[in-house]
Amino acid sequence: MKKFIYFLIFFFWVGCGYNIPTPSQRVENADKLVQNRMKNHIFKTSEFKIFSYEGNLSECKTVYVFIEGDGLSWITSELISDNPTPLNPKALKLTLNDKHRCKIYLARPCQYVKDTKCNYKYWTDYRFSKEVIRSYQEVLDNLKRQYNINSFVIIGYSGGGAIAALVSAFRNDVDLLVTIAGNLDTAKWCRLHYLSPLKHSMNPADFTDKLTNQKQLHFIGAEDKIVNKEVFFSYYSKFKNKKNIKYKILEGYKHNSDWSEVLDSIEK
Repeated sequence: MKKFIYFLIFFFWVGCGYNIPTPSQRVENADKLVQNRMKNHIFKTSEFKIFSYEGNLSECKTVYVFIEGDGLSWITSELISDNPTPLNPKALKLTLNDKHRCKIYLARPCQYVKDTKCNYKYWTDYRFSKEVIRSYQEVLDNLKRQYNINSFVIIGYSGGGAIAALVSAFRNDVDLLVTIAGNLDTAKWCRLHYLSPLKHSMNPADFTDKLTNQKQLHFIGAEDKIVNKEVFFSYYSKFKNKKNIKYKILEGYKHNSDWSEVLDSIEK
């Protein structure tokens, strides 16, 4: 009944002028951006279907993995979206602008795909849950087996930064963890925005002991009001040993800025 009410409210907002592209239109938009430069593939994990665009991964020893942000998780501050496929796929654009041949774009659960396991909780309270992180671990393990890959550079945008950090915390094959406007302390982020805690999600800031030896590079927008620098510094403060962490605060950058210029700084 609750989902039906959300469905009705969604179409009410559309009728009142919220011209939101349909999920299929959002998929078409992504395909137009890619223009056959990468092939799409759906990973079927034990938990979810994870949509991807793959570069040519043959003979790659290190692969650059880009993880998408939360996408269209909310229509308004009160109304949950019925489909989180992004309107503006920032991580996909970063992937396409990246110079490396050995790269792959990974969407978030329920983005770009039809999946019977999809429920709005997986783009709200459960967005960083154990089952979500487990799905990405399976994808990376699958890639390693299929292409004989040695290591990864994992790059996450916004909420994808939380995914990237949580995935890296439980692996020993990540050469570099990179976040761009990344949500690295979800508890702090919720407090800053007066949001209910993500009770069913893991918080990267709770796993700093596992990330102490992980080489990290973080990009923070000085003008970012969505994931501001306080979120990063809350995460950063929890490390006793900070020698493996580099960060850059970029003047003039907002959350939805074009972050392509930072790509040249990403080298393992």
